[in-house]
Amino acid sequence: MTKGNRLVGSAPTVLIVGFGDIGERVANLLVPSQRVVALIRNPDRLTAVETTGAHCLQGDLDDLESLGAIVGLASTVFHFSPPPNIGEDDPRTKNLLLALSQGRLPQRLVYISTTGVYGDCDGGWIDETAPLKPQSARAQRRVAAEQRLMAWARDNGVKLAILRAPGIYAANRLPLDRIRAGTSAIIQTEDSWSNHIHAEDLAHAAVRAFEFFGEGGESGDSGEGGEGGEGAEGAEGGEDAEGSHELVLNVVDDTQLKMGDYFDVVADHFKLAKPPRITRVEAESQVSAAMLSFMRESRRIRNDKLKTTLRFTFNYPTVQIFLAQLGKV
Repeated sequence: MTKGNRLVGSAPTVLIVGFGDIGERVANLLVPSQRVVALIRNPDRLTAVETTGAHCLQGDLDDLESLGAIVGLASTVFHFSPPPNIGEDDPRTKNLLLALSQGRLPQRLVYISTTGVYGDCDGGWIDETAPLKPQSARAQRRVAAEQRLMAWARDNGVKLAILRAPGIYAANRLPLDRIRAGTSAIIQTEDSWSNHIHAEDLAHAAVRAFEFFGEGGESGDSGEGGEGGEGAEGAEGGEDAEGSHELVLNVVDDTQLKMGDYFDVVADHFKLAKPPRITRVEAESQVSAAMLSFMRESRRIRNDKLKTTLRFTFNYPTVQIFLAQLGKV
């Protein structure tokens, strides 16, 4: 692992910031054809990085001075690091952009955000043009990150893809503990719509967004330096900025299930008891505050733009299709 020293070499470099499950999957997809570097905060992730064949740098987005090794390093940046759990801003994204602005800028940046930026839509269908109405500090931090990235990318001529993802699932990311614990769900008539994406499909969408902007070579002079991410004024609803290299996509599969029905589908597959159903009023005293914040928001997310713009096809179009392919454990 390299700490504080630059990797050298003439090949274009892809930098993955935030090497969790999705970062690891993206690295596995790109390493055969790209020079991939992962920025990690926790040395415990070193083995995971090395297993993919990627290179590794240590740095902490909470500490700007630790990010010197990424300055001028990459032609493409995948930003998968979540905001901190406090406040309504994202200082980690701010520090990342400040570091990137100190040298030759990347040509492309792909950021995974959340469909939570839309807030509660009363169960209605929405697409990328819907206004942003974050109703939790968690979602507000994502809006702040999106706006900062948009302003920075526009100011510096960097191609930007923002992928708004819903609940991410995989074989190891199913709500089995919740179901086994017998945690209640809302009765169907009062329940919220849920939206889903398999982790592998999200990783593939991130790579497709990278490919959409072109995979190699220099594409114009991005310049040196630049301001480190002032917030975008009036960046509304996720429409692509006219005349810019900006792409905003909902990365959501075709599943159409309310939240409790999703739990039921998983429970049925694993032959577990379905969660008991309660009213919303009853849930106020029985369900955690974090889960209540999700239950209070209901929206159905269109994915037409994902399919047409990236010509994207899902490995797992629905949760039910995934479960049908998953061996019982």
